[in-house]
Amino acid sequence: MYPHQQEGFEFIWRNLAGTIELNKLKDFENSDETGGCIMSHAPGTGKTRLTIIFLQAYLACFPNCKPVIIAPASLLLTWAEEFKKWNISIPFHNLSSLDFTGKENSTASRLLMQKNSSARTNNEIRMVKIYSWIKSKSILGISYNLYEKLAGVKDEDKKTKTAREAKPDKELEDIREILMGMPGLLVLDEAHTPRNQRSCIWKTLSKVETQKRILLSGTPFQNNFQELCNVLGLARPKYLERLTSTLKKSGMTVTKRGKRAFGDEINNRGIEELKTVMLPFVHVHKGSILQKSLPGLRECVVVLNPPELQKRVLESIEVTHNQKTKNVFETEHKLSLVSVHPSLVSHCKLTEKERLTIDDALLAQLKKIRFDPNQSVKTRFLMEFIKLCEVIKEKVLVFSQYIDPLKLIMKHLVSRFNWSEGEQVLYMHGKLEQKQRQTLINEFNDPKSKAKVLLASTKACSEGINLVGASRVILLDVVWNPAVERQAISRAYRIGQQRIVYTYHLVAKGTPEGPKYCKQARKDRISELVFACSSRHDKGKEKIAEAVTEDKVLDTMVQHLKLGDMFDNLIVQPKEADLVDGFSILMP
Repeated sequence: MYPHQQEGFEFIWRNLAGTIELNKLKDFENSDETGGCIMSHAPGTGKTRLTIIFLQAYLACFPNCKPVIIAPASLLLTWAEEFKKWNISIPFHNLSSLDFTGKENSTASRLLMQKNSSARTNNEIRMVKIYSWIKSKSILGISYNLYEKLAGVKDEDKKTKTAREAKPDKELEDIREILMGMPGLLVLDEAHTPRNQRSCIWKTLSKVETQKRILLSGTPFQNNFQELCNVLGLARPKYLERLTSTLKKSGMTVTKRGKRAFGDEINNRGIEELKTVMLPFVHVHKGSILQKSLPGLRECVVVLNPPELQKRVLESIEVTHNQKTKNVFETEHKLSLVSVHPSLVSHCKLTEKERLTIDDALLAQLKKIRFDPNQSVKTRFLMEFIKLCEVIKEKVLVFSQYIDPLKLIMKHLVSRFNWSEGEQVLYMHGKLEQKQRQTLINEFNDPKSKAKVLLASTKACSEGINLVGASRVILLDVVWNPAVERQAISRAYRIGQQRIVYTYHLVAKGTPEGPKYCKQARKDRISELVFACSSRHDKGKEKIAEAVTEDKVLDTMVQHLKLGDMFDNLIVQPKEADLVDGFSILMP
């Protein structure tokens, strides 16, 4: 283990068991001092490996503790792969998969196999895995969605008359009772996922009987302090009232768009009070291990000049935005799509005012230029950038929060470079089955494969997965939540990366993307203040490791006579503390 993992290992033991001295464990069995904890280690620093090592040790002392790992569905395969990679003998039963591993209880498996395969229900297959977990020293894995479906807290207010009169499903009730009452240890991976206190999954997890919980998240602060409070409350339910009170006293409860929390004055006193409450059960590692062991990270905001046609369409939508349209998110969706390529406006529902300027004649014109990447500054940048990366044999990872831009870029790449989808260009989105996704990941990371570019949905692929095959990461659009961006970058910048990772945040000049990025940077700054280093191996990390100053690919593009007109400005290492307030250049 790395030093921060060793420290984290002891931290978990002290929180869950009260001590690291085995002969004193019984003294803390019913102690109020024990409870859950949060491992806030930077993405890519080995939280999964640390947790598996802890589970091995904990099960050796408490063989009947019945651990359950709850994670996004896509990450359960990652957990299974890690168990295989490290040759862990403890069986891992993935309840979200209907396939058997061969480690299930033989009696239960035999009874199920006696039934015709077409007659077996999903819940019967799940019961075999649950029975196997109950009967032997093993670990159960389940996705958040399935856990909510099987164990979800019933909302009496939303029950319909039909639901009340429906005959209860005995099998489902049994599963619910087992999942809520039997786990002796709960592990929540990407623990910021259930952060809305009104969601069914948050309410359900809050009522799980065991207080022994390990929450894993490299980005526990997502949008505001209330969400953070909800996550902290899942680790230590008894602290929830105290945490909420601390936020209220400090004036850090968040109004719409986070205005109070993210106003001009950051409430330093409130943050310090919150950190005091968090200190006993939140362990922070900011990622100094990455800076020590990896070649480097260079982040850059690339401010680009849209061509006239693209600018015309963007300004038509922005007029509606400036007039305070009710559906702000729909407007942002339009702006994000058009900032990637103006023809994508055809995928948007236009208002009457927008139709005045984006008329049928303009839409027909946009349809004709749909497959011309030079009609958008972002796709033009992307094509030229990928061409240069191919020469130096570096793979490119392209993220967007929307599917339509990725589909169009796929067509541009296939046409421009005579590539094939599934070979040189891979496409990962939320509708892929988990096995297909893992196959794509393995293909992209294989240095011998033909893969050169991976187009990835931010929502589907920004957490937990390993894409160290890429050394260049492009973020096509700006998101409100800085944690989403950080998680996306960490797919490539993580333990196992062999190259310097270069990231590019593309911003279209004169659009709301600039101010949006500024607000995102401010949220990121507050997250840094709240989650200061608690690991002694991180001390002094606030001085960011020596920046990678050279980027030959970007420098070549900027200096090229035929490409230089694309660029308005470049901001290198944009989120360092002394640069956060220097974003006036991004404002329209």
